[in-house]
Amino acid sequence: MSIHEECGVFGVFSQNTIDVASLTYYGLFALQHRGQESCGIVVNDDGLFYSHKDLGLVSEVFTKENLAKLPHGNMAVGHCRYGTTGATNRNNCQPIEVNHQKGKMAIAHNGNLSNAATLRDRLELTGAIFHTTSDTETIAYIVTRERLMAPSIEDAVSAAMNSLDGAYSLCLMSSAKMIAVRDPYGFRPLCFGQLPDGTYIVASESCAVTAIGGTLIRELEPGEIIVFSKDGIVSRREHCNKKPKKLCIFEYIYFARPDSIIENVSVHTARVRAGKILAQRFPANADVVVGVPDSGLDAALGFSRESGIPYSIGLIKNKYIARTFISPGQSNRIDKVKIKLSAVEDTVKGKSIVLIDDSIVRGTTSGQIVKLLRDAGAKEIHMRISSPPFLNPCYYGTDIDSKEHLIANKMSIPEIAKAIGADTLGYLPIEDLSKLINCDNFCSACFNGDYPTSVPTDTRKNKFEKRLSEINK
Repeated sequence: MSIHEECGVFGVFSQNTIDVASLTYYGLFALQHRGQESCGIVVNDDGLFYSHKDLGLVSEVFTKENLAKLPHGNMAVGHCRYGTTGATNRNNCQPIEVNHQKGKMAIAHNGNLSNAATLRDRLELTGAIFHTTSDTETIAYIVTRERLMAPSIEDAVSAAMNSLDGAYSLCLMSSAKMIAVRDPYGFRPLCFGQLPDGTYIVASESCAVTAIGGTLIRELEPGEIIVFSKDGIVSRREHCNKKPKKLCIFEYIYFARPDSIIENVSVHTARVRAGKILAQRFPANADVVVGVPDSGLDAALGFSRESGIPYSIGLIKNKYIARTFISPGQSNRIDKVKIKLSAVEDTVKGKSIVLIDDSIVRGTTSGQIVKLLRDAGAKEIHMRISSPPFLNPCYYGTDIDSKEHLIANKMSIPEIAKAIGADTLGYLPIEDLSKLINCDNFCSACFNGDYPTSVPTDTRKNKFEKRLSEINK
């Protein structure tokens, strides 16, 4: 598996001065699966910003000593990142901090703008100087420009949204307010909840709210702006219901943690449904069902329940190894598969196996996993994938780049099965995607090419795909 989502955002707002940094640390820890390259926290203490950001996992960047350097305050914004359109260096660590004529701002972003290149070209004509290649800096620049004319930070955000196209779930902070924003399509999830003491929490997923002892209130509606201040919370909906709802379906298949609730649907339940559908569509005569940790486990459970074939643990994941796709080079990616997963010989030796995974991108990782099981004595391997074949690049925050890197564009399904060493191969039919969440309000452009927004022009598209390709080499 070589796919990655881009980021996790987290925010804390309290009417009192509390240890917001520690709360944010634990929230980011719960969102670590969404980004493992860098992370950061910015604390607001009486209008003054204090921050720490660096490359690495949350536990690596925020040592006890580093966390202790951040003061108590009434607000904090946090971010964990995996780069899709920005180089992996400290300059791209978020949240981004901006000083302007009317104050200061810290902003954390999850998603990708489909019109980022156009916006940057226009801004550069006005003399704008960009320090990074990130979409987040583009958003920050536009909000800052609008703030010079707007009576409030939330008015500036609303005005900026008129220019933005694509995916953006934001948590930003001024000296007096915290603001949560979800793009009008709702590509990426964003929710808010509350702690028993009244402190408000904003997070990419509900699992981060509950992880720190909070209660989920609800998801932000697509296009909604929620303002947290000393006067309470205000919901602004001037951008709501202007676009069709298009939540990324891959949030349910892979990105989100299984204990999260998105749009009132359990991620775990959606994955179990995928497994059941696979059992109906592509049955197999096998002895045991095995899931690829972690996102293949729930679908494997569903396949087992529907087929009656026993489910068992056949692959063990070394939880201290970061996800394979954070490796910048293909050789590193292969090496990490070998040490990340190991086969349980007692489960697979001499057995016919149904192997469940969430996707196949290039086929490299899938081939390595099949080989692990063969080496452990598996007699037959019938691979089932809980998503349709990837055929198109994503412009909304997933590192699925140009078509030439996607194995499903080069080979038929039987050819892919042969290439990865599986006896048979079956993908979740695209017409069954809606059954996972019992609705069809989602984006599946990476499978069918039906993009909800305009996509970059050929020149900008080539630049976009080149940046993704460089990241994935």
